Amino acid sequence: MTRAGNSPMIGQRRAKPTFAERFSGWRVQLVVFGLLAGFAVLVGRGVYLQVVQHDDLTKRGDARTLRDVTVPAHRGRILDREGAVLASSVPARGILAFPDQVEADEKQIASLAQILGQRTADVKKKLNSDRDVVYLARSVSTEKADAVKALKIPGLSLQNEFKREYPSQEVMGQVLGITNVDDIGQEGIELSQNEWLSGKHGARRVMIDRRGGVVEEQGSIRSPQQGRDLQLSLDSRVQHIAFRELKRGVEANRAKGGAAVVLDAKSGEILALVNYPTADPSDRSAAANGGLRNRAVADLFEPGSTMKPFTVATAIDTGVLKASEQIAMTGGQYTLTGATIRDSHSVGSGGYASVLEIVQKSSNVGTARIAERLPNELMSRYLQRAGFGRAPQTGFPGEAHGRLRAAQTWRPIEKATMSYGYGLSVNLVQLARAYTAFANRGSLVDVTLFKNGGVGRQARVYSPETTQIMLPMLERATHRDGTAPQSQVAGYRVAGKTGTAKKLTGATYVDGRYVASFVGLAPVSNPRYVIAVMIDEPSTGLFYGGQVAAPVFSQVMAQTLRLFEVPFDAPTPGVPGAETAVAAIVREGN
Repeated sequence: MTRAGNSPMIGQRRAKPTFAERFSGWRVQLVVFGLLAGFAVLVGRGVYLQVVQHDDLTKRGDARTLRDVTVPAHRGRILDREGAVLASSVPARGILAFPDQVEADEKQIASLAQILGQRTADVKKKLNSDRDVVYLARSVSTEKADAVKALKIPGLSLQNEFKREYPSQEVMGQVLGITNVDDIGQEGIELSQNEWLSGKHGARRVMIDRRGGVVEEQGSIRSPQQGRDLQLSLDSRVQHIAFRELKRGVEANRAKGGAAVVLDAKSGEILALVNYPTADPSDRSAAANGGLRNRAVADLFEPGSTMKPFTVATAIDTGVLKASEQIAMTGGQYTLTGATIRDSHSVGSGGYASVLEIVQKSSNVGTARIAERLPNELMSRYLQRAGFGRAPQTGFPGEAHGRLRAAQTWRPIEKATMSYGYGLSVNLVQLARAYTAFANRGSLVDVTLFKNGGVGRQARVYSPETTQIMLPMLERATHRDGTAPQSQVAGYRVAGKTGTAKKLTGATYVDGRYVASFVGLAPVSNPRYVIAVMIDEPSTGLFYGGQVAAPVFSQVMAQTLRLFEVPFDAPTPGVPGAETAVAAIVREGN
């Protein structure tokens, strides 16, 4: 029998778990859930980083170790007509910084700024840039680059690049122009022919260490394309001659400045184009100061009496004037619509002057009387044919067109003053080009700064017969009884014309401020060269073109003719020269 005290009760309930027992079970579940959640987060983050952000993270990693560095292209050389180098690019160094890699103290930064010639604050600003790479300096010398390297600043790197050099310095400065630190043309030929001269920069990828040093080349991204050489029409020897003589002329006359142009009369090639004062194109600050402005092409002036031959030639060519005529001089002055035109010296005798004397002695009155016969439209048309009122299209940037107003607006006094060089404006190249019509039997030749093989396009202005009449007159202007005896060249016959014009300030012509000029050609028997000289505001008391500009012309022409071994053509006893040529013209009544 079972004992009653020990037998279980049928239907008795199990006791409920205590709170401690229940909490212990949840804690295990919570821990397990936390572990599973953490694992899920890690897996999710791993998937996000490896899949979603893979490209971005790769770029960030590469950015800390890989850099794209520019490989500069070699800019083309500029050469003179004989192949002499006028401008070339030479190796230089660029100072690069990787701001996130730079480690430098105050003393090192101050030393770096001193070497580079910069302010310490400016260098700090560059080093604190948020860009991957910054330039601290461009086109520095090898010595400076070595000094920077010696500082051993982590995060700095030296880059090979090019620097433009100009062997002729200031002699060619205003023709060649200048480039900026990126080797892009800013002035002159460097600007106008930038596309031709410029290459295309390449790029290479490099791996750097934590100090910014290159540890591995990753290869070329893009190969550089080198620029092309450019050959000009300029002759370095003639350029140096013209510059030296112009400088002497400007300084001797204490002038504000001056310019000179030497043209090949047949081809139109510009052999020399000089200005003084000038600037060295190696000094980039010269461009900012206007020192590289080419005044012979970009600046305008009133040509004065150098215009008179065109008035006379137009009248002869159109048949309204004969070379044998006598022109009434009306006492050396002529009043037209209330304004009086005067000559600075007596011309002719008995109240009349020949056409020859009017050109030879540069008579304002005589030229105005001749211009009076010409219809406005006819005179304007001939001036335009001679290139006035439009740019000479040399290939130089910033060419001035000159000023020639529409013929229908001319009043009688305005036409009269234009006939002797007031009321219109020219640049010096434009004026020199116009005189090629007298050197080429009446045909104007296109001028150029680029070598053209000796062949220039020509356009008829006057008949050959007209220029045969004009040349002896222009030659007489250079003789002892003309206005420019100081333009003569020993051994050669020279023809040309002086110009002296007051400068216009506002609406008033100012006494004491003059532009003196001379344009001429030689040798007369077979013209080879046309040279134009302009002296701005001489201040020694001499201001006539024959006194100031003609001597410069004489020196430049003499040395140019001898340089190219042009045969002498000066008259010798028994050989007809300018005197007999003019006499023949007058006798024949042309």
